[in-house]
Amino acid sequence: MSALIKTISADELEDSRSRDNPALRPIWALLEAVKDPEIPVLSIADLGILRAVHREDDALRIVITPTYSGCPAMRTIEEDVRELLKSNGYNDVRVETRLTPPWTTAWMNEDARERLRAYGVAAPVDGDDPQPACPLCGSSNTKQISEFGSTSCKALHQCTDCLEPFDYFKQI
Repeated sequence: MSALIKTISADELEDSRSRDNPALRPIWALLEAVKDPEIPVLSIADLGILRAVHREDDALRIVITPTYSGCPAMRTIEEDVRELLKSNGYNDVRVETRLTPPWTTAWMNEDARERLRAYGVAAPVDGDDPQPACPLCGSSNTKQISEFGSTSCKALHQCTDCLEPFDYFKQI
């Protein structure tokens, strides 16, 4: 029997500790309000884009990871983070975009997946051959129409029962 051992980087360890730091919880709570500009029913925390909050003297360092390296929403997210924190008295804010480890749909919380469905976007499905259920009627009789949907992190599918097209948030 072999054991699967996941090695985490110093940055990942530091990031996980920032979530548990009581002094940083108010900042995490503020950042829950920053919505993904492409999916406004989800926050950057819901999606797992928000990776860490660090306080360095009077400055804040916010670490975010894009859903994919070319995500056009990242500039808007950075600006929204800075604006929100500045309006709450945090004037010295640095937003760091970290590409490693790469974002994965496993970082999305279950509530986010449910809100995606309610918004009309099929949530990521685990497995090698994902067959998303239609977020409109719930049928699993769906087919992919295009590798890309309204954004690059989504694919366009169609329900063969209700015939409606829908976006599927790709499983990564």
